[in-house]
Amino acid sequence: MTDVRNQLRFILNDQDVVLDEISATRTLLDFLRLDRRMTGSKEGCAEGDCGACTVLVGRVTSGELVYESVNACICFVGSLDATHVVTVEHLSAANGPLHPVQQAMVEHHGSQCGFCTPGIVMSLYGMWMRNADPSVNDIEVALQGNLCRCTGYSPIIKAGQSISAYGKVVADPLVVERQSIKARLEKLRDGRRVELGEGKDRIIVPASADDLAEVYAGNPGGTLVSGATDVGLWVTKFMRDIGPMIFIGDIAGLQGIEANEATLKLGAGVTYSAATAAVTRRFPQLTELWMRIGGQQVRNMGTIGANIANGSPIGDTPPPLIALGAAITLRKGDVRREVKLEDFFIAYGKQDRQPGEFVEAVTIPSLPEGEQFACYKITKRKDEDISALCGAFRLRLEGGKVAAITIAYGGMAATPKRARAVEAALMGKAWTVATVEAAIPAFAEDYQPLTDMRASAEYRLLAAQNLLRRFFLETTGEGERLTREVA
Repeated sequence: MTDVRNQLRFILNDQDVVLDEISATRTLLDFLRLDRRMTGSKEGCAEGDCGACTVLVGRVTSGELVYESVNACICFVGSLDATHVVTVEHLSAANGPLHPVQQAMVEHHGSQCGFCTPGIVMSLYGMWMRNADPSVNDIEVALQGNLCRCTGYSPIIKAGQSISAYGKVVADPLVVERQSIKARLEKLRDGRRVELGEGKDRIIVPASADDLAEVYAGNPGGTLVSGATDVGLWVTKFMRDIGPMIFIGDIAGLQGIEANEATLKLGAGVTYSAATAAVTRRFPQLTELWMRIGGQQVRNMGTIGANIANGSPIGDTPPPLIALGAAITLRKGDVRREVKLEDFFIAYGKQDRQPGEFVEAVTIPSLPEGEQFACYKITKRKDEDISALCGAFRLRLEGGKVAAITIAYGGMAATPKRARAVEAALMGKAWTVATVEAAIPAFAEDYQPLTDMRASAEYRLLAAQNLLRRFFLETTGEGERLTREVA
């Protein structure tokens, strides 16, 4: 029988926070601004898009205390047990000198109206602690999730490059005090399940993966919340009551990464950021896609398993994982089963998942030598945008003919879906322009895309066809990605 604690405990800046009750849908941003009157963090979009609410959250992971930037507007307080939340108010003492990040922003005129500035400062702070001498690209990646309407990014980038001129990382309080904070967090993480509230405001934080299996089997109507990059919007935009909420983003048993020659296995709770090195090392063709999944804050929060489990037709990871032949492990209680990812999605909002069953892991086979693979994301803007469509292609040629091909798209149907008619039209044929063009009409058999705010049906269909043409050109040329120079 798992011990239960009826308190949620974390550290906010330098203060211990103990909550006996809190709404399941209370966001960290509302908690800071409304409950604690800490108004440095701002609400701009309430959907994890603009970065004005950015704070740092520190967690002990694999024995190390790691701080990452997150969007407070979609981060639920219930997910923060045994964490250290750091806000912009903590950077400099009252009437004291500015923090090096703040001073750099002042000196390089990185702020005008100031609304977005606290979030930008926190994103730069998180980056600087990891990398005291960042390149322009490092800074741009750190700021992917931060939007500024009035300053322009050039002075902000200059500020990011000069932070170390105003102070050294080794003297930063979060570095100096890391061991003491780590000890405090380890004491808070006492191995007990957390349960608070009743009904729609009930919060459950399972103690382990085994405890999650027990909790979810007993509460199959509960909402599993990992990074909340999607679920957060259900609350902030649609005002849904989705309790009881079962927070699973900090369960160590769901965060394993196992790699061997045959497969790469990712626990369902592995975030995009945590998976980056393993995924891009094994599949360098996914590097561009991976770095265009949300901004840095979203990649720090969002998990691969949740991206699959929520069944969104526009999720970024399912198309390439389907093309690679990935499978997922589903667990209910002590019973596990494996399902091919392409078979998991049944219809819009419906997956092959029983009540009380959750995604435990994703297993991705290695790409056999000689096979070609590519993935393309089409969006209105390059960074931090949801796909209008996402296409993934895998090809094996024998004697110049198509011996095997898998084509999968997101954003083209009610679920991520293979283009089986197109695949059939290509199989066994010579890999030529004529073959590809002859297969193009088969797209209309596979997909009847919708028109929405992101793209028209006509655009989606034409873009999907053109991505096949692009894949053909890249596989028959010098093997390099086609790029379009922008004047």
